[in-house]
Amino acid sequence: MDLSRREFVAAGAAGLAATAILPSLQAYGAGIGLSAAEPLKVGIVGCGRQGRVIITELQKIDGVTIIAVCDTDQTRADNAAKRVNGATAYSSVAAMLDKAKDLNAVIIATPTHLHKEPALAALQAGKHVYCEAPLAHSIADAKAIAAGAAAATKAVFAVGFEGRSNPIYKLARSFYRSESVKDSVSIEATQNNKTTWRFPGTASIKEQAANWRLDKAVSLGLAGEWGSQAFDVAMWYTDKVPVSVRGRGSIRVHSDGREVADTVACELTFADGLAMQYTASLCNSYLGRYELFRGSNAAVKLAWTHGWMFKEADAPTQGWEVYANRQQFHNDEGITLIAGATKLAEQGKLKDGIGLPYSSTYYGLWEFVSSITTNKPPTCDAAAALRATAISIAAAQAVATNSEIQIDPATLKV
Repeated sequence: MDLSRREFVAAGAAGLAATAILPSLQAYGAGIGLSAAEPLKVGIVGCGRQGRVIITELQKIDGVTIIAVCDTDQTRADNAAKRVNGATAYSSVAAMLDKAKDLNAVIIATPTHLHKEPALAALQAGKHVYCEAPLAHSIADAKAIAAGAAAATKAVFAVGFEGRSNPIYKLARSFYRSESVKDSVSIEATQNNKTTWRFPGTASIKEQAANWRLDKAVSLGLAGEWGSQAFDVAMWYTDKVPVSVRGRGSIRVHSDGREVADTVACELTFADGLAMQYTASLCNSYLGRYELFRGSNAAVKLAWTHGWMFKEADAPTQGWEVYANRQQFHNDEGITLIAGATKLAEQGKLKDGIGLPYSSTYYGLWEFVSSITTNKPPTCDAAAALRATAISIAAAQAVATNSEIQIDPATLKV
């Protein structure tokens, strides 16, 4: 759906109304099967919170059957298997790969620092792999996974940088890379959620393992675990990689013995002087999560299930604006980037349907399955994931040391 600036302008008002401002979500609909000779048989490694989310989202896609779940904690694996009719629980990846002979694909939903071993084992076994983002907690592990993916030429390897598969983000990217937004001015992103990141241990799961995000030895903290998604969106939109990142962070509320900051701020700088400001906090939920791209003609604000474009008063009119739905934000009027608008208009519900019907995780999984069944490249491959992960690792280091980190180009390549 990406349009060059010349193609975007030449498309005309009617063309833009059909292909740009009003994207269709029909292909992504829950219950819509993907073309395949037989159901895709999937195994899930990691049955914690994200693993359970993935089980829920996969069950919405026809043509996918979860036949195996795996977790080093057998109780958690057994509980996950109960959520999936017919799935077998395993306590090791080796056992799952050995016994589940008809397994086609493996989804890695373990903690970030535990991605490498199951990802490489699945790739070496010839399975398609979807790995949660970021790719790993260290450059060495990230490069090892990327190298393994490059060697597995017959398998699809995709990474869950979800902005790339989000229909609203795809739509907004075509605006960003056109005369509608024009010159890049600045990028802002934030993620705020009043929570603790601390979870109680159980009889079978030790507290340290349950709270790996608070362990500075393995966690990338807010800058890496959360910020990686926003950093990847920025690099995908601009086709640029930051050359440096400055960071700082502190514990503002959660003084419970943790060593990982509960509030952080980063500035990523690109070679041409473009800067991205990123903030995140576990202490306050105001403003939630969004990315904001400012251009000389308009700004685009993205909030994962919603998106808006704010045109400048002196921006040229391109004709499609007459079709647009609008929302008021204080003194600014935002043109809503509506998903599935054509169908909603037919139902007389255009004003109600301003957001995505499914989560970003759903769209990421859907496109992974689609890549397998249609033999198309994944939305986010290992090379792109390595770059985003390397920047996230640098951002985490900058926050931990309250310093500026120069990006080593060698970390961005396998």
